Amino acid sequence: MLYQLSYSGKPRAGPDAMKRQPARQTACIVIASAPVQRSITPRDENLSCGVTSRWHGPRGALKRAAMITADHVLSPVLERIANALEALAPRAATETDLDAAEAFVWNADAAGFTPVAHVNRVPLGLLQGIDRAVGQLIDNTDRFARGLPANNALLWGARGMGKSSLVKASHAEVRRRLGLTSGTGKADLKLLEIHREDISTLPRALHMIRTSPHRFIVFCDDLSFDRDDTSYKSLKAVLEGGIEGRPQNVIFYATSNRRHLMPRDMVENERATAINPGEAVEEKVSLSDRFGLWLGFHACSQDHYLAMVRAYVAHYDLAIGDEELERDALEWAMTRGSRSGRVASQYIQDLAGRLGRPLDTTG
Repeated sequence: MLYQLSYSGKPRAGPDAMKRQPARQTACIVIASAPVQRSITPRDENLSCGVTSRWHGPRGALKRAAMITADHVLSPVLERIANALEALAPRAATETDLDAAEAFVWNADAAGFTPVAHVNRVPLGLLQGIDRAVGQLIDNTDRFARGLPANNALLWGARGMGKSSLVKASHAEVRRRLGLTSGTGKADLKLLEIHREDISTLPRALHMIRTSPHRFIVFCDDLSFDRDDTSYKSLKAVLEGGIEGRPQNVIFYATSNRRHLMPRDMVENERATAINPGEAVEEKVSLSDRFGLWLGFHACSQDHYLAMVRAYVAHYDLAIGDEELERDALEWAMTRGSRSGRVASQYIQDLAGRLGRPLDTTG
């Protein structure tokens, strides 16, 4: 839109007035992108700033135009600039009652923690075929909860094999063993999830919980980095190598389908093109070295898959014969093209729906 200020007046008196001036004169200023349009006259009584009758003619119209421009154009523009600068400024940290829940999600935009009323977890007894990983992670978590030395853990490997489920289940199991509860004011073991895209804000989150009496498992699901992503460098400094280091009340658990958290072609490209291939590869894979505990998850066999299905059926008390269950479950896996804990869980969802049985998945 255009903002237009104009003056129209009679010619000045004098013998040569008609020769020097047209019958009417107009002084006009046009400003782009203004939200209103207004014309003024020499006797406009709405003008401010002490306009007097001596401001007649084109020159006076220009002066009045400048004042109205400042009033109606610059003020909204300055307001928009101020709002934009305020949006760019770091948000003040949001106070969160860490006694309110057992688990939280880091909200980078609000610079605070959102409590989770019910954690979506699978009971520990339903995690079949990964007994060794279960024992190692629970032992590590138990030592950390009791204030003993423990390692950051990287759970890597085949998709759908219970990596994320194990992190949440081990948190619940250790709290149960130690008799920890929320809302009592006593030190507790909290699960704090941070999304992959918010990793660059992790130092700020850790700063907010560094002095808390609680102990925190900082959990990042599906952690990986692409070719042009450099946020892994900040994560390296947080885990080890920074001046502050990892807070004593924090441990970091991450899951990934990649053992070194980066695509294989990214590492191979560095090996082929770098001046010193060895150093280039070390830079890329050194992040995974920050995790002292590596737990590998591999594709399951048919027997393990059926064991998962039977464990789900027993847990939810679903009425179905074993032969029908085995035949139906194998057919389901065949249509999916894979066998895993996730496929078994999806089959149970379908089976329970057909049987008209609701499932409690809050753990």
